Amino acid sequence: MTRAAVVGAGSWGIAFSGLLAHNVDEVALWCHSQASARELDENRRSSRYLRDYELAPNVSATADLAEAVRGADAVVLATPSSFLRGVAHELSFYLGADTAVLVLTKGIEPHSGLLMSEVAADELGHPERVAALSGPNHAEEVSCQMFSAAVLAAPSTDLAQRLRGLVATPAFRVYVSQDLRGVETCGAVKNVIAIACGACAGLGLGDNTLAAVMTRGIAEIGRLVAALGGEPMTCMGLAGMGDLVATCTSRHSRNRRFGEAFVRGTTLEEFEGRSHMVVEGARAAESVRELAHARGVEVPLVDSVWDLIHGGVGIESISAQLTGRAPNTEFYGMDHS
Repeated sequence: MTRAAVVGAGSWGIAFSGLLAHNVDEVALWCHSQASARELDENRRSSRYLRDYELAPNVSATADLAEAVRGADAVVLATPSSFLRGVAHELSFYLGADTAVLVLTKGIEPHSGLLMSEVAADELGHPERVAALSGPNHAEEVSCQMFSAAVLAAPSTDLAQRLRGLVATPAFRVYVSQDLRGVETCGAVKNVIAIACGACAGLGLGDNTLAAVMTRGIAEIGRLVAALGGEPMTCMGLAGMGDLVATCTSRHSRNRRFGEAFVRGTTLEEFEGRSHMVVEGARAAESVRELAHARGVEVPLVDSVWDLIHGGVGIESISAQLTGRAPNTEFYGMDHS
């Protein structure tokens, strides 16, 4: 491949452009605003995201979507989940049928229950060329070329191998999978669990509590993955436990930080306004809860995060609800029977 495009110039989009720059001749980075594109092209840095990171010499920024994807062998989607459908719709007018598409966005679309690769395919067509990448990959560390690993899920082995050659570097190890549903469900739900862990940390609860929340969180993810036809074993890998640990414990995690701030009195709007970042877990709490209830899947932690952020329920009531539940067998609901 000689040319690739990244659609979305937040932290992850900027960092990912640096990965692509190792493997292709040209990388186009699409920005939502002309001002952001001009700043990146002129200063080679963003004043908002990854401020100390300098764009690779073969990366160029633009606010023109048609220009960004013109001649691209592959397009990487790195927009917030709430904007993905709109951007993909616009992109459909410019993208060739053979262009590979790699989705970095994590989430589940409200009401439709579609995963992000499904949203992209719904607008772009040709789902056989749409893949997704997920894993414990904080942009702050990837941009510094610190060792990281991810899993790339695609409908076919050929597409997975093709895209792995596009994004893998010596410092960014990429494994492949065909379990798109499992990988993407893990990526969506772990953000909700990270908010729960942040809330626990903000309340001063201990390591035992955080460990319990994370492991019961992976159980909730596993039940939903199984209900959607994915492989529960995927939850034990990079997209599941790997990403969950990083998102629930790291200082780089906006979802964890938001959970801490929320129980101390900061609203979602205030947090996003200060950080200039979307708290995907707050959106996912709504769509994951909706999908889980429609499928008859028990997700008490997701329900609790929704109650806390959107339902106006106090933390004391939520704590009583969770501790009052009778424990089931540890891995119930994780088979396809």
